[in-house]
This record gives sequence, structure tokens and C-alpha cells, in this order.
Amino acid sequence: MTADLIRQAQAGDRAAFERLIRPEFDRLYAAACRLLRDRFAAEDAAQDALLRCWRDLRGLRSPDRFHPWLHRLLVNACLDQARRTRRRPVQIGGEIVERTAGRDDLAGVAENDALERAFRALPMDQRVALVLTHYLGYTAPEAAAIVGVPTGTIYSRVHVGSRAMRAALGPAAAVRPALPEISR
Repeated sequence: MTADLIRQAQAGDRAAFERLIRPEFDRLYAAACRLLRDRFAAEDAAQDALLRCWRDLRGLRSPDRFHPWLHRLLVNACLDQARRTRRRPVQIGGEIVERTAGRDDLAGVAENDALERAFRALPMDQRVALVLTHYLGYTAPEAAAIVGVPTGTIYSRVHVGSRAMRAALGPAAAVRPALPEISR
């Protein structure tokens, strides 16, 4: 069904494009939020990715590569948004607060804050690698294809990013289970 919607959208059918994209938007927005850590910038990046998708969809040769291609558009839009934000470091609105599973006490808030600070301190390329592999569930070779780098680079970015997160979290990270290994 998705392949049919892609073909129809490639032919210029806006309704087919909307049916194709509607279930994807929340996941794109959530991934952008995790990369940019700013809801407004994430919304802009997701919208940019969708605009690029509509504009460039005719050039997609293989419908089975649609989702990785769409995530590549999103990553590129997030990188563009991060560059714009670096030039104009103005943040409007509140921080992203993610709910903790099961408990919501002071220790949980402090833990979330430390995790947020550690993630924000990572360079964007390490954030991208971690979000693609750990949040979106891509394997390292798939993430490498999305980003356009060698597979070893993704492994390196995940390793260095995870290590930096653990170091930033200090002794509390040693008690917690390590991030799951990505499949090779």
C-alpha cells in the first residue's frame, strides 16, 4: 500500500502524499525534538523535511527506500536548523520535559536534567548517530546510509557520544545499565 501511495504522490496526487505522510509526522517531529531539544526548532525542521519530501519525491527511484530517505531529509533539515540557531541563539518557550516511567520525584527531575544537559553538550553528529540507532532503531549501516558516512563513522560517533554521556552523568551512570549495543 505504501508503494502505491508513493507512486501516486510522485505523480502529483496531494491526497496520496497526505495519506503517506500523516502517520509519519509524529515520529519525524519526535526525532527532531530529540536532535534539536527545542520544540519550535523541531517543528520547523519537520516541516522543512516534509516540504523537501514533496518537492523531491519524484526523484525517489525505489519506494522501499522511502523511510530512510525521509529520515535523511529530516536529519539534513535538523542540521540546517541547528546552523541557523547557532547564528541566532535565541530560545523562546520552555524546555522539553519528557515524562519518567513510573515515578516523578525530585531525583527523577534531577536525573532528567543531567541527561538533558549531557545530550545537549554532544556535537550534532553524535546526537544524530545516537537518535538514529537508539531512538529510531536503525542499524549502523542503515544510519550510515541515511547520513551519508561510512558505517565505521556511525559506530565511532555512537561510541564517543555514549562515552561522553556516561562521563557527563558521572558516578550515577555507572550504576545504570549501559546503552544497548547497536547490531553490526
